[in-house]
Amino acid sequence: MGNSAPTIRPVDVRVARTDDAEALRAIYNVEVETSTVTFDLVPRSPAEQRAWLAARSGAHTALVAAEGEGIIGFAALSPYKERPAYSTSVEDSVYVHRSHQGKGVGKVLLGALLETAQASGFHAVFARIVGGHEASIGLHAAHGFEIIGTEREVGRKFGKWLDVVLMERLLR
Repeated sequence: MGNSAPTIRPVDVRVARTDDAEALRAIYNVEVETSTVTFDLVPRSPAEQRAWLAARSGAHTALVAAEGEGIIGFAALSPYKERPAYSTSVEDSVYVHRSHQGKGVGKVLLGALLETAQASGFHAVFARIVGGHEASIGLHAAHGFEIIGTEREVGRKFGKWLDVVLMERLLR
């Protein structure tokens, strides 16, 4: 037996809809409450999740991975910075339901998200990943992202100082 990559699951990827908000919130809030993969400290309310989703329309989109009738993950593009000169740069985020992690869902989502970013005319995509999250760092590296720096002890959660690894991929 050799080391082989996980088989990518057959999932449907589509643009998120308003009625997906609760499924996305359920996936995200588990991470808020139990992990450091997000620096949010308070779970999102239904209204906050709907507002987040509404802000992810047009070029700054959210995609979902669906299996059958259920949402098993999501990915989104967000503005990198507010100032106009940054408008061709975006930050990505990818979240996969815990029962589906390690099965290629994140790979499919990030691939589709990068295609969407390129089609929308973005030039640079950034990933900000909590230090030590090797699965996410590996996922991004597999999609051509490079580590360009580490922000040291910029976050604090669960009584610990947290680093952020900054990765970038240029699209054009």
